[in-house]
Amino acid sequence: MVTIVSEFVVRAEARGPFELAYGPGGAWSHLFARAAGFRGITLLRETGDPNRYLMFESWDSEAHRARAVGEQESEYRRLEAALTEWTESRTEMGTFRVVTEASVRPEPGARRA
Repeated sequence: MVTIVSEFVVRAEARGPFELAYGPGGAWSHLFARAAGFRGITLLRETGDPNRYLMFESWDSEAHRARAVGEQESEYRRLEAALTEWTESRTEMGTFRVVTEASVRPEPGARRA
């Protein structure tokens, strides 16, 4: 599994439309909902700066995403155009692969099953 991480600085007046379009269940998710390998989107808004967001877009592989973008090219371009109007900046942080997952440690003194 890979996750594409992007940072957005959104114009204050465009936060609502941005969240609706790029949050889970929004137009961006619907664009890829039926695509093979799409795992979903997580959108985070920074608590100290309500105009700054991180988006985590998860796929089985980079090839799955490339194929899905190609198959939905016209709608993808339309959403990208709207994004340009809503944002002050966009930074692709990179594509990341899960190396290890966190585990929950038992409380000290707790019995293990």
